[in-house]
Amino acid sequence: MSDTTTVRAGHRTVTVHRPDKVLFPDCGLTKADVVGYYRRVAAFMVPQLRDRPLMLERRPDGTEGPRFMQKDTPEHYPDWVRRVRVPKEGGTVTHTVCDNSATLVFLADQACLTLHRWLSRADRVDWPDRLVFDLDPPGDDFPAVREAAHRLGELLDQLRLPSTLMTTGSKGLHVIVPLDGNTTFDDSRAFAREVAETLAARHPDELTTAVRKDARGGRLFLDTGRNAYAQTAVAPWSLRPTEGAPVAAPLSWEQLDDKELTARSWSLTDPDGVLEQARANPWAGISSRGRALGPARRRLRALH
Repeated sequence: MSDTTTVRAGHRTVTVHRPDKVLFPDCGLTKADVVGYYRRVAAFMVPQLRDRPLMLERRPDGTEGPRFMQKDTPEHYPDWVRRVRVPKEGGTVTHTVCDNSATLVFLADQACLTLHRWLSRADRVDWPDRLVFDLDPPGDDFPAVREAAHRLGELLDQLRLPSTLMTTGSKGLHVIVPLDGNTTFDDSRAFAREVAETLAARHPDELTTAVRKDARGGRLFLDTGRNAYAQTAVAPWSLRPTEGAPVAAPLSWEQLDDKELTARSWSLTDPDGVLEQARANPWAGISSRGRALGPARRRLRALH
């Protein structure tokens, strides 16, 4: 097993330690495979990470080893890896920020398999510019996820809020609404909850907002809990540390009707397929300008 190799990423050369170490035992994928994937996808992934505090999911001994959810940036990280200090109860946390491909490759060398991003930016941490609905089925029932996504998309259209879709690489989908960055976390979370409750009331046999699993009764959970200060959501194009090395992949609303689609349709076992999806730019139809929630809130209450 080679001890180190080097990888060129942007303007930097990054050392990769133990590149032959197997991180996904079920399919034999190594650290070199993970590093190579993140290097290739960086052009599409870094814009989704830039300026955002990150929580890093590390698996130094692979997916069958211990999991470390890392918030604070270790002192040994290179000086060129950007940090941001953000307030927390009783102190601060110095999060890593990934603004370039070299940082992404360095994090892959640290066996960071999954990157979870804040819904706000480093210079305005109190003001989210994303709203996330996590569609979480009770089992591996993707048809129920597809139906819930269509229903939620239709409701958001009624509220005149643009939305995008992303597979989670697990069981469900994220429906993401871009915001203008002028809404507090408390307000955005309350709005998301009101939307979810409205949808669940329309379809009480299929959908629920019950946080406790034993209260869901086999219904799909409309999870809005990520819409709070210091909460995170899996970043687009992130690997997930589960069997088959699935990827959280953006997709278009048209792709939702593909009967072969699942939450794990893209994976590191087919990196060219992931890159093909990325180059298709499935979020191209969404304006880069986020929306204010005031008009949408008034429209939602008029529906009641």
